[in-house]
Amino acid sequence: MTPPVPLAPHALSIDEAAARIENGELTSLDLTRAVLDVCARRDDELRAYITRDDEVALAQAARADSEMAAGRRLGPLHGIPVGIKDNLDVANMRTTLGSAAHADRVPSTTAPAVQRLIDAGAVVIGKNNLHEFALGVTSENPHFGDVRNPHDTSRIAGGSSGGGAAAIAAGMALGALGTDTSGSIRIPASCCGVTGLKPTYGLVSTEGCFPEAWSLDHVGPMARTVSGVRLLLDAIAERATGETADSGPGQSDGAPHGRRFTVGINDEFYFSGIDQSVQSVVDAAMTSMRADRFDFVDVEIPYIGDAEYALTIIDTAETTTVHRRDIVERPEIYGDDVRFLIECGFLPTAVDYLEAQQMRSVLRKSFARVFDCVDVLISPTIPIPVPELGQKSAPVEGTQVDVVEAMMRLVGPANLLGLPALSLPVGTIGDLPVGLQIIGAAGNDRLVLDVGEVVEQVVGSAP
Repeated sequence: MTPPVPLAPHALSIDEAAARIENGELTSLDLTRAVLDVCARRDDELRAYITRDDEVALAQAARADSEMAAGRRLGPLHGIPVGIKDNLDVANMRTTLGSAAHADRVPSTTAPAVQRLIDAGAVVIGKNNLHEFALGVTSENPHFGDVRNPHDTSRIAGGSSGGGAAAIAAGMALGALGTDTSGSIRIPASCCGVTGLKPTYGLVSTEGCFPEAWSLDHVGPMARTVSGVRLLLDAIAERATGETADSGPGQSDGAPHGRRFTVGINDEFYFSGIDQSVQSVVDAAMTSMRADRFDFVDVEIPYIGDAEYALTIIDTAETTTVHRRDIVERPEIYGDDVRFLIECGFLPTAVDYLEAQQMRSVLRKSFARVFDCVDVLISPTIPIPVPELGQKSAPVEGTQVDVVEAMMRLVGPANLLGLPALSLPVGTIGDLPVGLQIIGAAGNDRLVLDVGEVVEQVVGSAP
């Protein structure tokens, strides 16, 4: 008899695993054991998790198998191992927020988005590491260790949802829930070569998630493939993900195969200041897209240059409001970079904040007019190759740019305006992944995923 092929969780998508579990070829217990085996071998180095409870995960998997045997399949996530970012509450499981000050915090309730995954049959492997309080884009954490990139452990995993992205890339989970306030799902997805979606603002509940900036915060899914992200989103969304905006070509009929898509290209902002190696990978992806079902249109977005300022003012002001008492009374609990960021939030005035909100309203109108003409906008997810741990600047077009600002620049507008935005891998620079960002009109999450699936087909999927 031919011995069974060993499971390779890092190469297994959610839909593939779901099909194998449904037809009896694979059990959740075997899959969960394989995932935990990778955790045992790699997580001391990668630091993708802060807390795991292997016994609880194995018990959940065994229960999923019993329910399947009894004919009670809960859906495509039944028995699928997932990670949860450690700023999302899970009852009776340590939830630290990535902060030493909360190292022993154990909530008594579960965030609704997480509960929806559990109700759909998912197996919770543990709580994923993150940038402290989700306030950073590198997931370098002085309290619980720096999350390292599975493709090159000298590189960052991106942040702040770096632990979830690293876990998926390494095979320590098949999916994960992250949060995204200024790119914190899409940045690590790009860095680690997985797929991540920031949904439309309000589509997924943020209850039970420690806030960063309440008008910018989103909870969203990460997985190896677009189809996996879609399955996770369908489970956690507060309303049907097929709901779309009222007008324009962006409405999805749920049947992307065979239709053509109109893609907006904005050179002024989304394709400026891009490292040449990143640009080459994205250009190759666009060439493949042009040859198969995509029409490209140059678009102008008035006032797009004001987006970074508006986002910065709103983000820092709201973040500092959340942390106001602690930063005044016990600043020593914060890591150096996070403490500095929070202290900066005292600088904007009320006039600055209101001006930023006015800019936000103007930009909403600018983007709405663009989406009257195109299905989606695209750009590189981040404009530079994946940085090394501790790297502060990077060369772009002969000029040194700040790594943190560069990584946030292209992803920030979607947070400011609450637009659905997906990052998926479209190539590599050496061993390091490069992500493509797909942005849609508010409410058109399913259309963004439709486009992503076709891009995945014509360009390729995760490295």
